[in-house]
Amino acid sequence: MQIPSFRATAFLVAMIGVLAACGGQGSQPTSSVGSGQIQGAGSTFVDPFFEAAFYRYNQLHSAVTVNYQAIGSGGGIQQFTKGTVDFGATDVPMAPSEIAAAGGASTLVQIPDTLGVAAIAYNEPGIPKLRLDGPTLAAIFLNQITHWNDPRLAALNPGVKLPADAITVVHRSDGSGTSYAFTDYLSKVSPQWHSQVGAGKAVQWPVGIGGSGNTGVGQAVKTTPGAIGYVELAYVIQSKLQQAYLKNAAGDYLQATEAGAVAAAAQASGITASNFSITNEPGAKSYPISTFSWVVIRTDQKDPTRGKALVDLLRWLVTSGQSISGPLQYAPLPSAVQALALSQLKTVTSAGKTIS
Repeated sequence: MQIPSFRATAFLVAMIGVLAACGGQGSQPTSSVGSGQIQGAGSTFVDPFFEAAFYRYNQLHSAVTVNYQAIGSGGGIQQFTKGTVDFGATDVPMAPSEIAAAGGASTLVQIPDTLGVAAIAYNEPGIPKLRLDGPTLAAIFLNQITHWNDPRLAALNPGVKLPADAITVVHRSDGSGTSYAFTDYLSKVSPQWHSQVGAGKAVQWPVGIGGSGNTGVGQAVKTTPGAIGYVELAYVIQSKLQQAYLKNAAGDYLQATEAGAVAAAAQASGITASNFSITNEPGAKSYPISTFSWVVIRTDQKDPTRGKALVDLLRWLVTSGQSISGPLQYAPLPSAVQALALSQLKTVTSAGKTIS
């Protein structure tokens, strides 16, 4: 498996830790977990975690391989609907209209697979520590704040000599679950954003340049002086991007961390595919742009061998596979959400029989 250079170091760090914990054990018997190549597509947010997890699973069960294409949550849903992949991955569960287009709720199941955060990345060496709050961040993305020395930014950063450089906004150009989490947050903290733009995987951005995937946004921020954008944390760490401190609902300024995601998720209860938002949660340690990521599969698996391979893979992913998340800046699923994932997998069948 070729690992893209953008996240190669993080991947290797994760593998060293995982292999050490497992004593370097190699492939194990595969007859009980099905076989075949599983095809998946979607979220770039979760891609570093998936790459490491699927690599490890293949080491454990060599008859099962996964070909995952990180094309964005919107693309993953489209490919799942067309039937060209075994699973789609999205950082926001499918909307009712998308479920209907895919054949209806009885034909699919949505399974949480990890927990993460989107950081606010920027490129302004003259501001080594930047503090932002939700309304000010919304004003930047509404094209109301256009320079780094704007008085509203100065008020949040007392004592900091802000440069007069122009701000370049960077956003996703593709249908994106990361965009949904970001715009969901802005919709909660800015009435103007809520009324003029709203939350969605793809919105009409008032300003900015587009990047494809988290990689594209991160690269654009890194190479564009004065840029600001939202990027999943693993990409920020790996690319050594500057990261802002964002004011949370409790009034504390935090950088994105997996601990911030854990704290935000702890404030939410009854998580389901229709009750999934954990942005702007209360709590001093809650990071404001936290989100679960989800996998979508068919409830009826036509090929029993591949179906078992898929279900067993996902069962491992939401249990033992969660140990891989930490080195890659993701957080393990909370116990209640893990229980939801396992209960959803129990509804998957092949030839009328539950896959176990």
